[in-house]
This record gives sequence, structure tokens and C-alpha cells, in this order.
Amino acid sequence: MDVEQTALPGIGLRHDFTTRAGRRIGIVSYRTGRRDLVVYDPEDPDRVSETVKLNDEEADALVELLGAPRIVARLNALHREVEGLVSIKAPVSPHWDGRPMGEAQIRTLTGASIVAVIRSSQVHTSPPPDFVLAGQDIVVVVGSPETTEAAAEILAGG
Repeated sequence: MDVEQTALPGIGLRHDFTTRAGRRIGIVSYRTGRRDLVVYDPEDPDRVSETVKLNDEEADALVELLGAPRIVARLNALHREVEGLVSIKAPVSPHWDGRPMGEAQIRTLTGASIVAVIRSSQVHTSPPPDFVLAGQDIVVVVGSPETTEAAAEILAGG
């Protein structure tokens, strides 16, 4: 299945795909962290017929219901397509417990991206900078081997 990604300048990103039944569905991820589930008109695939605004808790629940482990499988497939791209699972040290993820400045300091946080059996995808980390979290980081290693060092040592 092909997922199209479209940059929305000043807004965020839109990801769309077409189901086997021919329905087009998408997610708009705003820079603010808000996400909208959009369903396109079957007669006009460029027209949105339904928008469901999701808060963080609702988006997390939807991801969990739809099979969050598929994210890791998709990342692994992406690695095979994009030479040099890797993802790692990095443990979060107690140093970061109770602190917003943005304080670690992972992207700024390393160039790597945190794409998910795994807490117990729950996966939090695309966590915003104000997402509060817990000492037992596992963070999924994507980037080059060097940038992901640098990110893991920050998360391990503070």
C-alpha cells in the first residue's frame, strides 16, 4: 500500500492512502501536535467529506487499536528502501523522568527524530515536545547510525 506524504507549509504534514475498496483516507499532523483524521469524498478524491479532530489521547487510542506494532515494521521496511536510515529503541534514564521530551533537544543536538515512545504496553506515536517522559520509557529514534547513537547517549545519560 502506498502512503503519500504531503508537506503543508506552515501547517504540518498530510499522509493519505487509498483503501482496497477505493476510499481515500488521510491524517493531517499539525505542527501544534493536533491530528485530524480525514475521509475524502468517493466522487471527488480531492474533497474532504469528513474530518475527525483528535486530541492526543484519542490519537493514541486509535493508533493502539489499529496496531501500533506495525509502526516498527513499517520503519524496518523504510530502512530497506532508504540507504543509511536506521531506527533504534533507546531506553530513557531516570534523569529524564517527569521532564518534557523537548528538554532533551534530540533533533536540535543530533539531527535524529523521536517517532514514538513506548511506555509499558502503550505506544505514543509522534510525541510532541511537551510529552512528559518517564524513566522506564523506550524511545524509538530514526536517523543515521551516528545521529541515533548520539540521541541514545543523551537519553541514557542526560
